[in-house]
Amino acid sequence: MYRLAIFVSGRGSNLLSIASQISKGKLKAEVSAVVSNKKECKAIEYAVSENIPHYIVGKKSEDLDAVSYNELIKIFNKKNIDLIVLAGFLRKIHDELIHEFKNKIINIHPALLPSFGGKGMYGMNVHKAVFNSSAKVSGPTVHFVDEIYDEGKIIDQKAVDISDVESPEEIAQRVLKAEHELLPEVIGKFIENKIRLTESRVLIH
Repeated sequence: MYRLAIFVSGRGSNLLSIASQISKGKLKAEVSAVVSNKKECKAIEYAVSENIPHYIVGKKSEDLDAVSYNELIKIFNKKNIDLIVLAGFLRKIHDELIHEFKNKIINIHPALLPSFGGKGMYGMNVHKAVFNSSAKVSGPTVHFVDEIYDEGKIIDQKAVDISDVESPEEIAQRVLKAEHELLPEVIGKFIENKIRLTESRVLIH
């Protein structure tokens, strides 16, 4: 079974979309771990309700229940995690984890990279920037995670028409719907071993 570790910071709607595809038999995988930087969030509540192992990553000095990234590496290796998915995780993950799971960590970003990316560009910050730019198209991007915010190689994108929107909130709603479609699709390609990296591009077979 293909084993996923999902990182989330909030309500976990992308986590739920992945779990839904698994329960329908469309993804031959299991969510083996849920990780958050927040104890109190819907995603952790979901993990508890489904008996999914869950972890709060942070500093022991701030939270005695927290685990370090080095501890996560040991946990993930013991669980034989195949893919780490950042699905609305609002903290930069440590380089140690990136190095240990090179080309096995992906993130979903709520805009069409390389535009509207980088430090501070998350959530409504992104959608406000897109709206204020008067862009006519937006959409989610799934990319590999490296040491620099939103600069890992792009795996796949889904364009969304926003030519008639009247607020950033409308953009957010449309893009989130596309996220729920794109992220499980990309995970499915990983499971089927259809993702291939070249020197400059990511190819999907």
